[in-house]
Amino acid sequence: MRPIRRIGISTGGGDCPGLNAVIRAVVKTAVNTHGWEVVGIFDGFDGLIDPAKSKVLTPLAIRGILPQGGTILGTTNRGNPFKYQTEVRGKVVTRDLSPLVIRNARKMGLDAVVTIGGDGTMGIAYDLHRRGLPMVGVPKTIDNDLASTDITFGFNTAVTTATEALDKLHTTAESHHRVIVLEVMGRYAGWIALESGIAGGADVILIPEIPFDYEAMCDKIMTRRRRGSKFSLIVAAEGAKPRGGSVSLVEKGVGGRAERLGGIGQKIAAEITQRTGIDTRVTVLGHLQRGGSPTPFDRILATRLGVAAVDLVRRRRFGRLVCVRGGDISSASLASAAGKMRGVPPRGELVRVAEALRISFGR
Repeated sequence: MRPIRRIGISTGGGDCPGLNAVIRAVVKTAVNTHGWEVVGIFDGFDGLIDPAKSKVLTPLAIRGILPQGGTILGTTNRGNPFKYQTEVRGKVVTRDLSPLVIRNARKMGLDAVVTIGGDGTMGIAYDLHRRGLPMVGVPKTIDNDLASTDITFGFNTAVTTATEALDKLHTTAESHHRVIVLEVMGRYAGWIALESGIAGGADVILIPEIPFDYEAMCDKIMTRRRRGSKFSLIVAAEGAKPRGGSVSLVEKGVGGRAERLGGIGQKIAAEITQRTGIDTRVTVLGHLQRGGSPTPFDRILATRLGVAAVDLVRRRRFGRLVCVRGGDISSASLASAAGKMRGVPPRGELVRVAEALRISFGR
């Protein structure tokens, strides 16, 4: 059996605090412990379509990146080699470039590829593995919604950012006797809204897993006012929706692109003002949640996962991804992360904790 000498590493999908910590851990472990060479593949799988978009990563090249947000390798969420879109004579053409990706990986002498990404990236990695390219995955998303792992790096940083925003909004809402709605990311999972809402003392938390009722939400606000609290804080996940309604979209999904969620905060604010007459303002955190330096928790978690990914390569356990189970680092099949979502249990422990604190979910 040919010994492992050279591996590739890539980052795909949306960026996330902690990506550089994974890259650093993979490079330092592969080079210093095993004597391998590591090739950084730029812009997701695009760097295997065009091998010029790659370079060897030495321990010197990754010095100082541990606290940096983003990824030194760049990323894209539109680089699926199985459905690669190019423009030919003014028309968008979709082609399957996966054979080219596999050929180029072999020409580059890569004995395995470690890819860091969400469910979409893991699905691509699984399909490439089935076609003969040795793949190991590292799951990431600030949304914390991957079915294969208990927690993902980047989530803690996003929750910290949202909690700090709530702390700041609390004082201005109280000063002006306003209702303030904070819209946070999460897509179809409410983990960021739920945990930041509990940590930041929100009065109402709206998540996709629990469709809300406007009347119930406004009752909560008015009850607080009658009891002397003339302000309220609402945290709304971007995928939250009213009972019997639909999610709020900025852009529909077309041409293989996922739909863009957003705007629910403004709709909620308008309903509150109309129903109660209370001055209501909205803050949309948006990509602030993706950026910035990762928290110590995320740096450590990302480092643990990077070291574990190299160990999977060493043991030739391809077609798998590293994950967290019960606080320990483990592994699961790439198939287990492909296209599967882990949402908030509507009657789970954290929801029960919030309701014990008299936080409303609008139900």
